[in-house]
Amino acid sequence: MIAVPAGQVTLSDRRTRRTWSVEVASCLLGAHPVTRDLYTRVMGPLPDATGADRLPVEGVSWWDAVRFCDTLSVRAGLTPVYDLRGDAAETVAPDPSADGYRLPTEAEWEHACRAGTEGPRYGPLDDIAWYRANSGERLREVGGKLPNAWGLYDMLGNVWEWCWDLYDPEVYGTYRVLRGGGWYDEHWSCRASVRRRSHPTFRVDDVGFRLARTAR
Repeated sequence: MIAVPAGQVTLSDRRTRRTWSVEVASCLLGAHPVTRDLYTRVMGPLPDATGADRLPVEGVSWWDAVRFCDTLSVRAGLTPVYDLRGDAAETVAPDPSADGYRLPTEAEWEHACRAGTEGPRYGPLDDIAWYRANSGERLREVGGKLPNAWGLYDMLGNVWEWCWDLYDPEVYGTYRVLRGGGWYDEHWSCRASVRRRSHPTFRVDDVGFRLARTAR
């Protein structure tokens, strides 16, 4: 886990042309997306998954990701962040006092991705990300490209990452935010500000997630 300093980030949505600023508290964020190795050691084998253990886990839904966070928290002797006794989104409201693993908010994600930079990316895209032009149109092992200034790898490209937030509940209901772009995306999708959305049960081969913890 990498310590991410507090700061302010301005989020934007291309669809609605809306921008909004968020104060971000310090937090801890995984140095790279959760790997297949870690996921299977915690949750058991993935159906139909083949390939190296250092590949990012993909084909996991938002629900899979929050269940993983709570299961890993219990195994680590930490207090789970989410209440997963029900199957409705409103039962998963995070406990702010818990010290366990969780998904990052999208403000935390973008603040961490930018790492103090202001442009669309924290470096030349071919140096920092796997995307359609250089991935060979396949998933790649984590950490194969340069990290950002705060030591975070694969913030752009390789797999899209689930965030905690609802995308736009008035229009899209329970759809959750995805960030970062993936191995099959064109360069314009691999930017710090790009937002994507999907249903929390959605699973596909270019979507994974990254762990976060609240700093204490």
